[in-house]
Amino acid sequence: MKKVELLIPAGDLERLKYAVMYGADAVYFGGMSFSLRAKASNFTLSDIKEGVKFAHEHNVKVYVTLNIVPHNEDFEGLKEYLIALNEIGIDGLIISSFAYLYFVSKYTKNIEKHISTQCSVINSEAIKFYEDLGVDRIVLGRELSLEELKVIKEKTKLKLEVFIHGGMCAGLSGRCILSNYMACRDANRGGCAHSCRWNYALKLDSGKEENFTMGSKDLCALRLIPEMIDIGIDSLKIEGRMKSVYYIASITRIYRALIDEYLKTGKINDFKIYEEELRYVESRETATGFLKGDVKQDEQYFDPKLENAPKNFLGKVLDFNPKTKEVTLEQRNHFKIGDEVEFIMPHKDAVSFIIDEMKNEEGERIEVAPHPLEVITFTVPFMLEEGTLMRKK
Repeated sequence: MKKVELLIPAGDLERLKYAVMYGADAVYFGGMSFSLRAKASNFTLSDIKEGVKFAHEHNVKVYVTLNIVPHNEDFEGLKEYLIALNEIGIDGLIISSFAYLYFVSKYTKNIEKHISTQCSVINSEAIKFYEDLGVDRIVLGRELSLEELKVIKEKTKLKLEVFIHGGMCAGLSGRCILSNYMACRDANRGGCAHSCRWNYALKLDSGKEENFTMGSKDLCALRLIPEMIDIGIDSLKIEGRMKSVYYIASITRIYRALIDEYLKTGKINDFKIYEEELRYVESRETATGFLKGDVKQDEQYFDPKLENAPKNFLGKVLDFNPKTKEVTLEQRNHFKIGDEVEFIMPHKDAVSFIIDEMKNEEGERIEVAPHPLEVITFTVPFMLEEGTLMRKK
C-alpha cells in the first residue's frame, strides 16, 4: 500500500520540533512576510535554517507558505527571500498568486511548487493548467467530496494534498473580506480576525434578539482516512498554525497511529480509540465538511455553546533525569497533590501516575501548582522520552 504524507502545521520553531518528534512526515509554516496567519509567531530566516536542519535530520520535509494575495508593496524583498530559502534548502513553497509562482520559478531551483487551497482548485482542467506551468502539487479546495477526489486523482499524475482536520473558513477556500470590513484587517494578507466566529445580534420579526455566528464546525475526517489512502491522495494536511504545542503533539500522535495502523493491516480495528483521544484536545464541534457530499442546512453550523475547551494540558517536560527519574515540568494548567495525570510521548503509549509530592523552583514542597509557566519538580516510577507532555487523566 502506498505511503501517504502526514503534513503538520508549525506556528514556531518549538511547535515544528514537537510535530517532528510526534510523527509528522512534513511540516509547513510561514515566514515573517508573504504568509497568511500573521498572528502566529512565524519564522525568521534563522529559525527556518534551524527548523530545516532539525526536520531533515529526522527525514521530515519542510514547506514554506507564500499564500497571501499580494499588493504591489508585497513584492519588496521577495526575490532576496526566495534566494535565501533556496540556499537553506527547504523542500517546497505553498503559493497562491501567479506572480509569486513566476518569482519562485525564476529565483529558486529544486524547490517544489505547491498551489495553495486559496486558489480554489476543485476540477481536473484547472489541475492540467497548473501542471503546464510546472507545478508539482495541488492543495485542493475544501469544497470537494470523496467521490470528486477519486475522479480527480484518476485524471492527474500531480501530487494531491487534502485537508483532513482543523478550522474551516466561511469564505470559499479561505478567500474572505469580512475582517477587512469588520476589523480593518486584510484576511488575504495574513490579518484574519475570525469575524465569522463572532457572536452577532440577530433581530427576529418578533422583536426578539438572538446570538448568531457564521462560523463553521471544525473539519474532522478521521473515519475517512482509509478511503483517502485508497483513492491515492498523496498528502493529508492538518490545519492549525495558531494552535498550541499540546494540540500539535496530540493531533500528530493520533493521526500518525491511525495512518500507520491502516498501512500495516489494511483496516482500522476500532475508530473509537482515536476518537476518544481527540476528546483530550481543545476544538470546536467537528464534522466532515463536504467530503461526504453537500451538507444539510444545520449540519455544518457551529454552536459556540458546544465548544470543547478542556484544560487538559498540564505541562511540558523540560528535563528528565533517567537515574533519579526526577521530572522538571513547565506548568500550563492547575493541578495538585493527589491528581491522576497522564504522560504522552512520541514513541511510547501514554502512562498514568498519581502526583504524591512536588516542589517549586526554590525546592519548597507545595500542594498545588496554580501558576502558568511555573517550574515544578517531582519523581515518577518510569522512564520518559524527550518531548513528553503531561495532561489530565
